[in-house]
Amino acid sequence: MLIGRSVTAAALLALTTAACGTQPGGERTAPSQSPPPSAGAQPSSGPSAEAWPACAQPAEAPAVPPSATASASPPAGPDGRPEQHGDGAPHYAENHAYRMQASLTPEKRAWGAASAKLVRAELEKVREAGGAGAYGAFPEERVAAALARLGCGEEHGVHISDGFYSLHTGTVCVSGRVTRDELTTEVHGAYAEPQPGTGPCVENRGGH
Repeated sequence: MLIGRSVTAAALLALTTAACGTQPGGERTAPSQSPPPSAGAQPSSGPSAEAWPACAQPAEAPAVPPSATASASPPAGPDGRPEQHGDGAPHYAENHAYRMQASLTPEKRAWGAASAKLVRAELEKVREAGGAGAYGAFPEERVAAALARLGCGEEHGVHISDGFYSLHTGTVCVSGRVTRDELTTEVHGAYAEPQPGTGPCVENRGGH
């Protein structure tokens, strides 16, 4: 009788484990319904290394395409080998580290693309309303108001200047140009050392 009870208990345990759908290690997986947190490029101890609040978030989680890498390789030259910068000085990378962007995983890029689509839709309304000023740029307050409709403000690193705009969605940077003649969006990581007085998504034009 004792042996029969043991066999029955073992069978029930096996059925319960199979029904739970557990993964190896005992953990279950599910699609992410919220954007992954983001920090600035490394190394950095400045504002771009902070976590930024979320804005311009899609109503539904975007589909994440499969990808083997999270960051791009250096651009290739005519012979197919990575390009060499300048005179190939050993300290080139070190001297230009301030321009380094945070790498983006496929998941972050997917969320970023969804956010960029929302940003583009709001900025398109600005263009449709007309009223561009010098050099085709729109008043900064109108661009800021468009981004504010997506919940993006100063706390999201919003920077607007002469047709250029940038913001941090809490996951990625979305930046580009909005003028009478063009509307562009780019998804990228925050800069290790962004341009002082702007936001985490503005490339530093200075040098070391």
